[in-house]
Amino acid sequence: MEPASVENLHVLFQSDDYIVVNKHWDIRIDSKMWYEKNTVQAQLRHRFPQLADPSTYYGFRFCHQLDFSTSGALCVALNKAAAGQAYRCFKERTVTKAYIALVRGLVEKEIQTLDYSIGKNTSEGKTHMMCIDGTNGCENAKPCQTLLTVLEYGLYDGDPVTKVLLQPLTGRTHQLRVHCSALGHPIVGDFTYSSGADDGPFRMMLHAHLLHIPLKPEPMLVCAGDPFLPSVDSKWLPQRSLRPLKTTVDAMLEQRVDEQRRAKKMERERERQEEEKRRNKCRKGDTELERRQCEEWLREWAGVS
Repeated sequence: MEPASVENLHVLFQSDDYIVVNKHWDIRIDSKMWYEKNTVQAQLRHRFPQLADPSTYYGFRFCHQLDFSTSGALCVALNKAAAGQAYRCFKERTVTKAYIALVRGLVEKEIQTLDYSIGKNTSEGKTHMMCIDGTNGCENAKPCQTLLTVLEYGLYDGDPVTKVLLQPLTGRTHQLRVHCSALGHPIVGDFTYSSGADDGPFRMMLHAHLLHIPLKPEPMLVCAGDPFLPSVDSKWLPQRSLRPLKTTVDAMLEQRVDEQRRAKKMERERERQEEEKRRNKCRKGDTELERRQCEEWLREWAGVS
């Protein structure tokens, strides 16, 4: 519960290409403001000055983002090639992320997919926020999905709350916060999406617990622990546990890996069928020009593969 400082960077994983840190709550990843001294960028420069890349603006390449108020696993690439490989994984949506959260109220449906389209809020005074499709001022809403799994029921500072595991299946700004709010169970301590009402807790209770990036030759799998324990915050009092965190995360990750394996198999089969169609077309070429073009394509394809 101690506040963030430049000195207290928590490193979860380190290799020649990447560092994964356990980002503190209420700290920015980077900032262009001269007065903003307390950032993950500053922490990295303090701990690893020799690894900072002078060719980049911030000195380090952050592979993804976490909100100011969100804690947990944050991946940093240490060179351009590593950043490119991680970027492709995020772009192709093969990265698996799981967040732990405490949300207000008792979530009745234990496992559900939140399927609210999210867009930019253009209402006066709310342009820093996102919103769900159909609300006033919501523009450019795009489909978003989050898988929610209930872990525990309990009390936070005497009020009923639910501990949940959130798996974003898409990646929109503030997606988890907006989805939980739209469900009627905003994240505990989320000042922004409670219209400023939830200002009692010392932090927003959203934590990036797991990060799996299918890098080659070895995938990266990092867990950032669970900060929502009575031993860490005595205001949180679990009362009824439905499923263990580790078992739930392991099952989620196994299902995700199986889905990606099936998708790759289907893609290889689609490519094989396309190749066969091209070969058949070449065999049936009506003109000498078509046959020459197909033979050239086959030579090129054989050289590439």
